Amino acid sequence: MPVTLTWRRAAVVGLAATLLVPLSACGNDTKNEASGAKAGPSDSAAPKAGLTVLAAASLTDVFKTAGAAYEKENPGTKITFSFAGSQELAAQVKQGAPADALVTADTKTMDGLRADTGAPTIIATNRLVIATADGNPKKVENLKDLADPKLKVVLAAPEVPAGRYSRQILDAQNIDVKPVSLEPSVRAVLSKVELGEADAGLVYKTDAEAAPDKVDAVEIPDDQNAIAEYPAATIEDSKNPAAAAAFVKWLSGPEAQKILQDAGFQKP
Repeated sequence: MPVTLTWRRAAVVGLAATLLVPLSACGNDTKNEASGAKAGPSDSAAPKAGLTVLAAASLTDVFKTAGAAYEKENPGTKITFSFAGSQELAAQVKQGAPADALVTADTKTMDGLRADTGAPTIIATNRLVIATADGNPKKVENLKDLADPKLKVVLAAPEVPAGRYSRQILDAQNIDVKPVSLEPSVRAVLSKVELGEADAGLVYKTDAEAAPDKVDAVEIPDDQNAIAEYPAATIEDSKNPAAAAAFVKWLSGPEAQKILQDAGFQKP
């Protein structure tokens, strides 16, 4: 019988305090449009508006850069990003939190919000790596090493996309891991490793690349890995549907795609 991943029960956190990053933007006037056409000053016809974009925690760094680029290209509209685990963002949408667009780290979470969002578009993909302390002092080389009972491993909770991906790849390799904690977001996993509270953790490749001086990344072979897809969609209750649709469309365009790929994300 294959040995499955052992998960400890973890209380699901409530709505996390939102991290607000003010930026500016505007867009065109076609709702739920998400083609790869570039949105710029020449084709931007949407009225100036304030936008709130809910985004997966793993997009924190790259969306700050992307938002600044969009602000420069489309002056006059303010964007506020709120970053958290995808499951927390979904809860906010279902509870009617005011927002205009949503980007999650998996299609399952977005699919559960079909009544609340426009048609989603995959804007990027990602893969998992094993994050270790700088210099990899425990000499972690592969997924099997995570089963060592002497190793303090931290994972994202199963409700979190990164947690589901982690369980998927560990189960596929019949690896039994007993994590010392289950975290509410992939960034919380990364933080545990950075602070020395864990020897290793499974995070997205882009998370490890965002902290090159604090963690090392042990690559996981493609045939043992999982592909994380990032869908973006407008929110049906948006008070600024034209501007929201323009931003979602822009995320599939060449400028946003270059920013995402420069940060380590892969093509949709």
